[in-house]
Amino acid sequence: MKLCIVTHKVAIGDGQGRVNYEVAWEAIRRGHHVTLLASSVDLALQQHSHVDWIAIPVKGYPLQLVREMAFSTKTAWWLNKHQKEFDLIKLNGAITSARGDVNAVHFVHNSWLRSPINLSTQNLGLRGTYQRFYTALNAEWEKKAFDQAKAIVAVSKQVERELLEIGVPPERIRVILNGVDLQEFSPGEAKRQTWGLPDGVALALFAGNAQTPRKNLDTVLRALAQVPELHLVVAGTTTGTTYPQLIASLDLSKRVHFLEHRSDVPELMKAVDLLVFPSRYEPFGLVVIEAMAAGLPVITASTTGAAELVTPESGIVLPNPDDDRALAQALLLLAGDRNLRSQMGQAARAIAQQHSWDKMAQIYVDLFEELMSQGAYAAITQIVKG
Repeated sequence: MKLCIVTHKVAIGDGQGRVNYEVAWEAIRRGHHVTLLASSVDLALQQHSHVDWIAIPVKGYPLQLVREMAFSTKTAWWLNKHQKEFDLIKLNGAITSARGDVNAVHFVHNSWLRSPINLSTQNLGLRGTYQRFYTALNAEWEKKAFDQAKAIVAVSKQVERELLEIGVPPERIRVILNGVDLQEFSPGEAKRQTWGLPDGVALALFAGNAQTPRKNLDTVLRALAQVPELHLVVAGTTTGTTYPQLIASLDLSKRVHFLEHRSDVPELMKAVDLLVFPSRYEPFGLVVIEAMAAGLPVITASTTGAAELVTPESGIVLPNPDDDRALAQALLLLAGDRNLRSQMGQAARAIAQQHSWDKMAQIYVDLFEELMSQGAYAAITQIVKG
């Protein structure tokens, strides 16, 4: 099979890029040839004899929307010339205006546009106008891309529901959950002094870009104020936010520890007791399954796609991400019971072990080969009928 993957990045340190990285390697292991239309590609893949990298540079363009439009135009121009050379083309959302056979959906812009927590619908300024325009354009482009695909992969049941809401036929949707690196994220212990964190206290981790209200750090802080024995470490960018003022008003200065964006989250997870991640809107949420793989109990919300992995034995899923009292009760339960945290962590690890990156990639390539066999059967049938 000659497979073409169109994506911005094919690399380990990127959510969507990691998915395509693993899929590319699985296709290579099965003897398929892979062409990557991407702005950046992992070096080992670049050098592999079964890989062609078609570089699509967009770095110099000023805005994200302009970069995406440039990428879409350049890849569509190339594909229109070479499309017949491939047995199957895999896309991600509205990444290109050219047709693809399989479209993997990590975010549904139409759902985000209608979401009550999308602040761009309330912000009447220039930035809000740009964000609404950006989201609306992507929503329209996605619908066209989905209509052209033979199969559409949803990264969670939540994304599947959102696809159904915009009219995607259910028989064309496959749910393939994102995976996790079980070696990188694994149970263990690490010295808290490495990050200047306190010993002898229960410590929760919030990991994510706190600059966006979507991640919901404000509710976490209000809940934390109701659990006096618990400390919180925030691994995520908070520059330009009002969280320092909120923390001061809640008298939390001694119990909240800001680390900003971290590249050592796998090690950091070995130094904490639980993950708290009640995102207001998250199509999947890799940090949830990463924490589970690290043997941590998880507190999240039903508005996070990865919450479907969390069982009552491995964590707590809140029905309302903004209910700080319910969140405080969940935090209080786990903060005060070391044995319960241990039991939940073991259950979480067992669940994560069923969702490695390798297994995810195998399901993707199984789908590709299934579509290929269906196509070959259809072609033979047409010849026989003719």
